[in-house]
Amino acid sequence: MDHFSRREFVHRSALLSAAATALGVGTTQAEDKSSAVVKRAASDRLRVAVVGVRSRGMSHVGGYLGKNNCDIVAVCDADAGVIGKAMESIKTKQGEAPQFVQDFRKLIEDKTIDIVSIATPNHWHALMAVWAMRAGKHVYVEKPATHNVHEGRLMAQAARKYKRICQVGTQSRSNPGMRAAIQHIHDGNIGKVSLAYGTCYKSRGSIGKVAAPTEPPKTLDYDLWCGPAPKLPIKRKSLHYDWHWTWAYGNGDFGNQGVHEADKARWGLNVGLPTSVVSFGGRFGYDDDGETPNSELCLYEYPDANILFEVRGLPTKPYMGAGVGNIWFGDKGYVVCPNYGGGIAYDNDGKDVKKFSGGGDQHHFDNFVKAVRSGKPTDLNCEVEEGHYSAALCHLGNISYRLGKPVAVGDDIKAFAGVKQANEAFERLKTHLKDNKVDIATVKGLVGPKLTLDPKTEKFTAASDGVDLAKANDMLFREYRKGFDITEAA
Repeated sequence: MDHFSRREFVHRSALLSAAATALGVGTTQAEDKSSAVVKRAASDRLRVAVVGVRSRGMSHVGGYLGKNNCDIVAVCDADAGVIGKAMESIKTKQGEAPQFVQDFRKLIEDKTIDIVSIATPNHWHALMAVWAMRAGKHVYVEKPATHNVHEGRLMAQAARKYKRICQVGTQSRSNPGMRAAIQHIHDGNIGKVSLAYGTCYKSRGSIGKVAAPTEPPKTLDYDLWCGPAPKLPIKRKSLHYDWHWTWAYGNGDFGNQGVHEADKARWGLNVGLPTSVVSFGGRFGYDDDGETPNSELCLYEYPDANILFEVRGLPTKPYMGAGVGNIWFGDKGYVVCPNYGGGIAYDNDGKDVKKFSGGGDQHHFDNFVKAVRSGKPTDLNCEVEEGHYSAALCHLGNISYRLGKPVAVGDDIKAFAGVKQANEAFERLKTHLKDNKVDIATVKGLVGPKLTLDPKTEKFTAASDGVDLAKANDMLFREYRKGFDITEAA
């Protein structure tokens, strides 16, 4: 069995910070509603708007439709051509079709809406959440909570200032099997934990190449779709899903699938932001219009533990049972969770000690509605601050990667010097690439700098390899298009 050596881990809790800084958004929004959260009786009907319904949003529709005394009263999407399935399913269940609103800014002017449930592309998540909370709505927002690090802090500030309930959609947090597995770790059953290893081994084929920009569908308001992000020519065949692999709108598979596993890795260690990050990666095995890496290895250091995270987009086998999953290594054993719903605890001899199972998306929606009714953010299983920290892991790793220097994969790369587990993982990654016919002697990846972070200020304090520290810190935020601003008040 390929075990890692282990360092001792002192159990520590990540504290929710109560940010007192005021927050402002664009002038087109509804009036401030900063009153305390009002409790809602179980008999009260909650009026829900679902935003973004082409794909993941249908899970949101299912999460509320006919459940927990909720009515879906509005559907919002920049593309009128994708709403049919959602409208029909809601009409069938509720007896009448909901209102369709194409512009989110118009949607939140409706003071009768209690909940806004967001399943849009990543670049819209934080802005919609902040605008909705400012307009007095409670928010469920899909993973990753943010498109960049600083947006998460703004979201947390908005939730505090406007006293709104805000849940992030990393649904493993509510699955009974996963909660039991994490509790098993927190109770000390595998001893002192030195390493959490997250694996996002999910095959992603080439998205192809286009010779010229493609036209958006006639049913789409492309200006609205872009929103706060740059309004760029569409240099990909598929507008709607392949934005994940374009930096302006997505965060690669680390921010897409991997954020679930990053969240669980951090949850198991009971930590917030790391003190440093270093990354290696590349888009290997094909040449296409994708910008983000399909292979990535990131090391995060904490005072008493490490997180290793690995993305593999080419065909691969699981590692110790975890393909899209997690492993936590303690001095008395380890826990492997190969899915969202649970896992197995082992002793150091590889004998299974206890199994954990049970879960599904509905648990997370139920938990959110429970918190809306109680008015207590502490009832949430993934309150926005937690979602911010987990999304930040993805962004921090991607920042190191994007600042990296091109080096042949097979060279003597020193990025993970001094961390045995990370070097072992890198060797396995190289073998994986060779197995997929990647010539590691000639093909180059990006070796990122080690970036040192102050978890309190959420800013980088140092960068290795001569990287401009100011440039690294600039990448913690982004410039927003006029009319789609998300800024802190002076």
